Amino acid sequence: MAYALLDTIEGPADLRRLERRQLPQLARELREFIIESVSRTGGHLSSNLGTIELTIALHYVFETPDDRIVWDVGHQTYAHKVLTGRREGMAGLRQLGGIAGFPRREESPYDTFGTAHSSTSISAALGMAVAARLAGSKRHSVAVIGDGAMTAGMAFEALNNAGATDANLLVVLNDNDMSISENVGALNNYLARLLSGRMYTAARRASERMLRVVPPAWELARRAEEHVKGMVTPGTLFEEFGFNYIGPIDGHDMEILVSTLRNVRKLEGPQFLHVVTRKGKGMKRAEDDPILYHGVSKFDPDVGIIAKSGGKPTYTQIFGDWLCDMAAADSRLVGITPAMREGSGLVRFSQEYRDRYFDVGIAEQHAVTFAAGLACDGFKPVVAIYSTFLQRGYDQLIHDVCIQNLPVVFALDRGGLVGADGPTHHGAFDLSFLRCLPNMTIMAPADENECRQMLYTAFTLDTPTAVRYPRGSGPGVPIETAMTALPVGKGEVRRQGKRVAILAFGSMLTPALQAAEHLDATVANMRFVKPLDHALVAELARSHDLVVTVEENAVDGGAGSAVAEALAAQRIQCEILHLGLPDRFVEHGDPALLLKACGLDAEGVLASIQARLHR
Repeated sequence: MAYALLDTIEGPADLRRLERRQLPQLARELREFIIESVSRTGGHLSSNLGTIELTIALHYVFETPDDRIVWDVGHQTYAHKVLTGRREGMAGLRQLGGIAGFPRREESPYDTFGTAHSSTSISAALGMAVAARLAGSKRHSVAVIGDGAMTAGMAFEALNNAGATDANLLVVLNDNDMSISENVGALNNYLARLLSGRMYTAARRASERMLRVVPPAWELARRAEEHVKGMVTPGTLFEEFGFNYIGPIDGHDMEILVSTLRNVRKLEGPQFLHVVTRKGKGMKRAEDDPILYHGVSKFDPDVGIIAKSGGKPTYTQIFGDWLCDMAAADSRLVGITPAMREGSGLVRFSQEYRDRYFDVGIAEQHAVTFAAGLACDGFKPVVAIYSTFLQRGYDQLIHDVCIQNLPVVFALDRGGLVGADGPTHHGAFDLSFLRCLPNMTIMAPADENECRQMLYTAFTLDTPTAVRYPRGSGPGVPIETAMTALPVGKGEVRRQGKRVAILAFGSMLTPALQAAEHLDATVANMRFVKPLDHALVAELARSHDLVVTVEENAVDGGAGSAVAEALAAQRIQCEILHLGLPDRFVEHGDPALLLKACGLDAEGVLASIQARLHR
């Protein structure tokens, strides 16, 4: 499809040659291109549609890449990628060998900071602002952060530090939690331009110099200004952090955006610009249901997303159903999520058990310690969290849960390779960072039914427990609705063979069984990473020539390492082969292709074992 303006843009320099009156047309073309592009590849849609005008305005006003723009999370950077020379690359978005769905420094000089976990942008941009000051540079640093990401403590830590350093930093709050309301109209836009203009700033500083010699008068003037601004803007909080607050302004009004950003660019010190946008802007279906259209697979733009019915239940669905069943049976259960209700399978629970459902926002550290506090007073908290996001609450996991040996259940979704979101979202390290913690029990289900039974087993324990399961569906094992606790620390032999014993953890049982058919190998479903079944490990090591451990986790420090440690502790010498994720960050792409590339499909497991035997 041909575009009159978009086809002329190879980079921000081309954009800055356009006349301002042409920018709305460019926004329309860019919005149309992104809808068409994402419909063919899948990706994050509603958040990207909401920031098109803001993205154009930022690159139009600032001299990127010399001026630094740091995007928080990165869900909203598709327009940024298109405008910075990666339009053709959008055809391979989030696919193996294609461009990433998030900013990556190695991908483009315009991606000034790699992001994908939220609430890091202000810290990073502040570091760049201070670096510019130390180097004597006049370049600008801009952090673009969403209202959801502002719930994380790290964002406020950065705001606090930025105000104290008096750095030349602009924080743009992309507030998309509401549509543009009447109070974000002409009056507020006028005030925003006034408060960002040089006349206001000069007058403010002049009065500050004069009145500071009379402290009571200065304090009165300062408080009067705060109250006046507080009546018409919600910026008092950010003023207290040391920022000059501007806004809120309409994030889809190109004229207002460009005018305000040009004024702000001339100011010194910490600036805070509040921009109100609408998720899904320009696509009615995405505007009406921005959650459904947040992350999408391929779809027909003319029809929209068609809900799929039938098929195997996902591990996430199994967890959600178990949570509701367990809540019905035990009133002590409470469910906690750090802003991942849909992704973690808590929708039904949030509707049926509202009093026991807690979405704490993007605040993983708080989620863990909040659960610990509940556990102290007799409740049984279940924290539904992605493996990659638990990393953010690791200190709290150690100090607030494990040291106190509190009965908190961690339902770890997305364990292993998750696919298109890439290295920032792969659950590659949880078995390694969890199994070194005293008092922790770790389970990895091999199928759907085992997942449900392990969740129940975890709930019955009075110690910290993690049940780690992968994204998507399992092998299709029927699910028993009755809940039975598994014997803790016990694995099972699923296939009896000769010479080779494959010790499979979690999702790797299926490819291990397939590989074993060609080898006539023994296969054990280990079930527990901690406590490990030492007796089973010893028995298999003594009766086979080669012991193979297979896990969808980093080999270093993972479940295979636990097996090696168990053998060493029992003074058993044997040939051992560890298979798992390599000592590198695995790229984005289709999960099946990634597993194959890592040698963790059935063919890869077979080939690795055969190579060791032949050696």
